[in-house]
Amino acid sequence: MPDVKHFDPDQALESVVRLFWRQGVAATGIQDVVTATGLNRSSLYATFGGKQELYRAALRRYLKQRSQPAFRRLAEDGRGLPAVADFFAGLIEARCSGEHARWGCMVSNAHAGAENGDPEVRALLDRHHRELRDALCAALVTAQGRGQLTAGTDPDAAAELLALLAYGVNLRSRAGADSEALHATVSAALRAFGGRIGV
Repeated sequence: MPDVKHFDPDQALESVVRLFWRQGVAATGIQDVVTATGLNRSSLYATFGGKQELYRAALRRYLKQRSQPAFRRLAEDGRGLPAVADFFAGLIEARCSGEHARWGCMVSNAHAGAENGDPEVRALLDRHHRELRDALCAALVTAQGRGQLTAGTDPDAAAELLALLAYGVNLRSRAGADSEALHATVSAALRAFGGRIGV
C-alpha cells in the first residue's frame, strides 16, 4: 500500500478540477491525471478511487469553491437588477478573459458532455441549477420590491430564463463568442424585464 500522506490531497484535487474543467471527462485519461498531479496511479486510486469518483470529487469542489460563493453574493445583494447585471458581467469576464478564458463552466460543460450519464453527476447538476435559479429569483424578488421590474413579471419564470441564459453564456464563450456580443445579449434580456438597472 503506497504512503499517500506525502502529498496534499486538496492541492491534487485542485489540479484535477482544472484538468476536467478544461478537457472534460471523455478527453481525459488517467495518465493525464497522473501527469497533471505528479502522483502515481496507486496514490490516486488509494485516495480518490477511480476516474469517475475523481471527477465527482472535482465537480463537488468546483461547486463549493466557485459556483456557490457567487450564488450567495447574488442572493444576498440588496440592489435587485444591478446585482443580476453584475453577476452576468462577472461571468462574462471570467469566461472570456484571464487564466480560464474559453474553458467554459465545468457544470455547463458537464450538461453538454458524457459526464451527465452518471446519476450522481446529474444530481449535482440539478442541485447547481436549483441554487443558480434560487439566487437569481432572490435578486429578482428584490428588484420587484424596488420597482425595477415590468408589471406582471414573474420572478420565478424570469429566474429560470436567466439561468438558461447563464448556461448559454458559458457554452458560447467556450466556443469563442465575443464578450461584447454576450454583454449585449444579457442587456437585452434584462431590458425585457424592465431594465431599470440603475435604480
